[in-house]
Amino acid sequence: MSNPDELLVAIAAEVESQRSNQMSLTVVVGGAVITGRLAPEAVWRERVAEVLKDSDRLGPFADVFAGGPREPRPAHDEPPTHLHFHLARILQGSLGIPETGGMYRVALKDINAWTVGDLRYIDQ
Repeated sequence: MSNPDELLVAIAAEVESQRSNQMSLTVVVGGAVITGRLAPEAVWRERVAEVLKDSDRLGPFADVFAGGPREPRPAHDEPPTHLHFHLARILQGSLGIPETGGMYRVALKDINAWTVGDLRYIDQ
């Protein structure tokens, strides 16, 4: 969406306000389906930094993520431009990659379709 869906922007703003970080969402971006829970950017950055800190090769990049916004965005700030997924998976066939969930940042303007809730596969 070159102009992000107003409803999706409102959902992102609600998450950014840190009033709720339990919103599950599924989006289509460039043909990929990403499903998971949204987090405020500050929380997402903190979690990514924690993971990177524990890596011998990637540890120096932790500071890049840790240096981001620490506080929730005030309502009068610019609207959010990205969704921040945690516990998310890219759906590929009958698999969710990674199985345990990953951390994804998605530009609102690039989302082609979305629905509330996350998709899960159940082996039958």
